[in-house]
Amino acid sequence: MNAKLKQELSGKNFNVDKTLLNVLNPFLYPYNSYKSETLFNVTNILYPKPYPVMEVKDTVFYDPANKEYFSLQTTYYSIDTLKMLTSDYEKLKSATNPVSELFGFDEKELQKRIILKTTRKDSTEIIFKGSEVNPLYDDNICIFLENNRLISPINDQTVAKQQRQNAIERYQLLYKLNKDSLLQSFKKLDTLLKKYNIESSINPAALTKDVFYFRDKNQEQLNDIRNNFDRNALVEKINTLNRLFYQPGYFHSSIREIFFIVLFSTWLFGFVIFVFANFIRKPKHSEPKPINQ
Repeated sequence: MNAKLKQELSGKNFNVDKTLLNVLNPFLYPYNSYKSETLFNVTNILYPKPYPVMEVKDTVFYDPANKEYFSLQTTYYSIDTLKMLTSDYEKLKSATNPVSELFGFDEKELQKRIILKTTRKDSTEIIFKGSEVNPLYDDNICIFLENNRLISPINDQTVAKQQRQNAIERYQLLYKLNKDSLLQSFKKLDTLLKKYNIESSINPAALTKDVFYFRDKNQEQLNDIRNNFDRNALVEKINTLNRLFYQPGYFHSSIREIFFIVLFSTWLFGFVIFVFANFIRKPKHSEPKPINQ
């Protein structure tokens, strides 16, 4: 089955199909999934800059003397990275003005904003909360960019790298390229679903129209997006192909134990025969004849 599969679908073409599915994944969820904070959240935005961002929730008390009345205030910060020599970092910690010029806040505020500090030999890397951003009010960030999940990652590539590259391609399709580019992608998707025998009623032109409508109407519920197909069947098919490609089960679990027992028994029997035959063929040592004088 594994050999037959690779004749009909090469590993390269399978990765191309998975890449297409991963790029288009946020367009393919059922409408009720777009209400999920787990799937669609501004902290999942990976592109363009300054994304990704970190969410910080603070409790705001209306009356410090009465703790019953409060509200939660959400703020988003860019995640920035600073690399420098450890000696320079130590100087930076003791100098207020250079910090203010670099980041717009003083050294004490920088220390509060540090997420992770790593020191290796004479180098220090700081990951910190940078500038405050408002992704909810960003005109170039729609709900389709608020999901970084992959249907199936490509082997031998880091998930984080794939997520970012897919986010870049998705952003290009939504904001940089013309509508025909997204239409062609949905046509490829329609062909892919037919190739994998997935039941589908996707109309590429209608789906493209819906995506751009909801891109521009970011606050509207996606109740009418026309992206119906058998999602469970697609995921199951991809998972099955992954197993056949990368985890082929050449021995069924019911016969695997018997196979190894037979294999070991055969080896042991052959070894005994070899030892026995070698013992029989071993020449007998004859006593030396006396020398006549």
